[in-house]
Amino acid sequence: MNLESELTTESVPGQSGLLMLAFLSLLVGGISGLVVAIFRLALDQADRVRDTLLAWAHGEALVGGGLVIAVCAVATAVAAWLVRCFSPQAEGSGIPHVEAVLSGVLPPAPFRLLPVKFFGGLLALGAGLALGREGPSVQMGATLAHLLGQACRRSVLDCRVLLAAGAGAGLATAFNAPIAGAVFVLEELVRRFDIRTTIATLGASVGAIAVARVLLGDAPDFHVAPLPYPSFDTVPIHLGLGVVAGFLGIAYNYALLGTLGGAERLRRWPVALRAALVGAAVGLLAWCNPGMVGGGNPITQRTLAGTESVAVLILVFILRFGLGAVSYAARTPGGLFAPMLVLGSQSGLLFGIFCNQWFPILAPHPTVLGVVGMAAFFTAVVRAPLTGIILVTEMTASFTLLLPMLGACFAAMVVPTVLHQAPIYDSLRERALRSRESAQDGRSI
Repeated sequence: MNLESELTTESVPGQSGLLMLAFLSLLVGGISGLVVAIFRLALDQADRVRDTLLAWAHGEALVGGGLVIAVCAVATAVAAWLVRCFSPQAEGSGIPHVEAVLSGVLPPAPFRLLPVKFFGGLLALGAGLALGREGPSVQMGATLAHLLGQACRRSVLDCRVLLAAGAGAGLATAFNAPIAGAVFVLEELVRRFDIRTTIATLGASVGAIAVARVLLGDAPDFHVAPLPYPSFDTVPIHLGLGVVAGFLGIAYNYALLGTLGGAERLRRWPVALRAALVGAAVGLLAWCNPGMVGGGNPITQRTLAGTESVAVLILVFILRFGLGAVSYAARTPGGLFAPMLVLGSQSGLLFGIFCNQWFPILAPHPTVLGVVGMAAFFTAVVRAPLTGIILVTEMTASFTLLLPMLGACFAAMVVPTVLHQAPIYDSLRERALRSRESAQDGRSI
């Protein structure tokens, strides 16, 4: 039975139960915000360590390069080994697992997921894999919330509501985007608006941001120069960007699933060995170009600043497109949001530059399309337009671009839907469930 049916068939507790749920949601948010904020600070430190190692290694010629490759390979292998041996639910983003728990298909993750997700994500992202911090953040927040609900002896329904709220708190903290965290729960995780879930989700986001901003500050993740309100004449350009983003999103989903399928064909190789090979490749890329690896926020910032040439933008887009898919196939903890934002900003800016050359009146500010492209590409891949629009707006403080984002996300939603392409988290969840069933069948033989 899924969360929606339980909400309609179970009796709902009275006002005292609602007040307790509201209080617990604030507590869940505060705890999740603290843990995820510490995770973010640890990731920042890991990035600094990697940069320091790369700076030192470049002065040591081939020996330094070999050391960088070895360190990245070992870190990635250890992350995959932790997942394999201690908490298989911690693999990848974790969002498909949270969705499966909320639908009643899988049981909630045990406590041991938390250290595996935290340290495994720290190793994988610190090694430079093109993964996002939001996946570990969402799953850690969800697990913490469910454990707290159980400790407080709440009902199964309340525990699931808190789990969803904790997931939103994790996302809110990961990107300093409280409204996007709440909307993501309602639009993507539970896919319905009901009073109890909405109250718990809002409370958790409030608690998370209140705590996280003490440690992380309140500045948006990306600094974008103030952008003007686009005129009505630019609507066709934004719709065109949405169509382009829709096809790119389909291609990216195919790349992710295809890479996972390719890695599965190597299942006779130990998971740690496969992960080590991915880590070694990332280490080699880091040695050649340190700015190309990692979650990608610095790349997105440079893109939105408009400091990159067209040739560099195209090269980085192609490399990051493949690197994101290969990194996810390593089966370590890590999410998809940050790599998607990189690709969305670059594809949007490229589209804006070309349109500016051909139709300067319709596209006077290419950076506008870089910001809009982030929301459009996210929508094409995840099929959660409200989350994409609000997330990008909160991360860039570009409130003047809500209408362009709405038009672009409309078109980005239409293209994959008409072509019957499933959202990425639906595909990943179904893939994980099939793998689980196959493993169970294999053990029963």
